Amino acid sequence: MTYVVEKIQTSHIEYHSDIKKSTFQTQYSTIWAIGNIKILSTELFGFFCSVKCPGDIILKTYDFARTLRHAGINFISGFHSPIEKDVFDFLLSGSQSIVICPARSIENMRIPKTWKENIDKGRLLVFSPFERKHKRVTAPLSEQRNRMVALLAKKVFIPYAAPGGKSEDLCQDIIKSGNQILTFEDKANQTLLRMGAKPIKTGELK
Repeated sequence: MTYVVEKIQTSHIEYHSDIKKSTFQTQYSTIWAIGNIKILSTELFGFFCSVKCPGDIILKTYDFARTLRHAGINFISGFHSPIEKDVFDFLLSGSQSIVICPARSIENMRIPKTWKENIDKGRLLVFSPFERKHKRVTAPLSEQRNRMVALLAKKVFIPYAAPGGKSEDLCQDIIKSGNQILTFEDKANQTLLRMGAKPIKTGELK
């Protein structure tokens, strides 16, 4: 099956009331989408994790992802780092809605079989603010994508942000914007907790 990539004006999208709609529309006037755009009208929880991550936090994240899979919580992320990809696989085997945002154009992008199955079910949305010329993932596009995801998320779950890295910079900006970051109570996350991130509790995600 060939999937049509829709070019959509962001002013025509229905969003959940908690997101910074005007800021998003100002920064991104157009997006390209495959799948159920109505997912953006639901509460979405952002998810980011640094590429390099302590082993105990990886295990905690996998255990937590299994819990989230059955909690009916909708997620949005680039699902690009190794841990993000693993969590995406956990969530995909559940029933909640998921928004995946590649840091590149999705025009002519190969859609994996498991994605197609869930697009057809109406529970997966693939979308990007990047036009056709952006054919490859780059660090600047990834950074821009992550900030877009943060704008669309009600809260953001970050199991780990490497000190001094781009993820930590993103955390600072998310907290300054007034959005909430949830993370694990762990000695490796002391910098993140001092910034204002809150220790994760399953009930807080609902």
